[in-house]
Amino acid sequence: GRITATVRAFLRMPPPAGPLRLKPEYAKDYEARRAAETEATRRGEPPASAAVLCNPYGMPRMMAVASYPIEILPTPGQITIVTEAFSEVRRVYLDQPQLPADEVPPGYYGHSVGRWEGDTLIVDTVGIKESVPGYNGLPHSSQMRIVERFRLVAPDVLHDQITIHDPIVLEQPLTYTLGYRRLPGYKMVEFVCENNREYVDEQGRVRMRLGK
Repeated sequence: GRITATVRAFLRMPPPAGPLRLKPEYAKDYEARRAAETEATRRGEPPASAAVLCNPYGMPRMMAVASYPIEILPTPGQITIVTEAFSEVRRVYLDQPQLPADEVPPGYYGHSVGRWEGDTLIVDTVGIKESVPGYNGLPHSSQMRIVERFRLVAPDVLHDQITIHDPIVLEQPLTYTLGYRRLPGYKMVEFVCENNREYVDEQGRVRMRLGK
């Protein structure tokens, strides 16, 4: 039946993320951008984000937006994942062949197919457009593939092990794990990005609109 869960790092602690190793032509720019974001935050100028711009987070970041809950809806032939934050929706089609990455129209969520191996749901996702920021702002190419392994590690604790493959950007696949705790009886609430008073100026800095 329906599962509503929220990210909880302290419950059945997921293993630490694996090493992040970008190819040299991407690493320098990524490290410079992260340093600039850290400095901007120190000055009280948070960098532009999906939340500020009212853009969807997309995959894989939508699976871990702060501690907002997600809802997992199993139906025949499909599992639907809905996030409370910004009401993002993924559809995982079960027991279907994956499409070639270059045949998937690029989008925020890509094309996801899944299959069960024992008690583990393995989900393969391709087709994330390159403008969607990746894990920790990681750049990626159109060839990025996301492989997830969902498994209950306790009656009310779900782990989602995420492995990002990208032969263009990464020296080796990156793996990290999210942990969720079941929330019995929780009802999802509406969370819409509207009336946003923050904006990004011509220098790329986040500002606040004053007045009406």
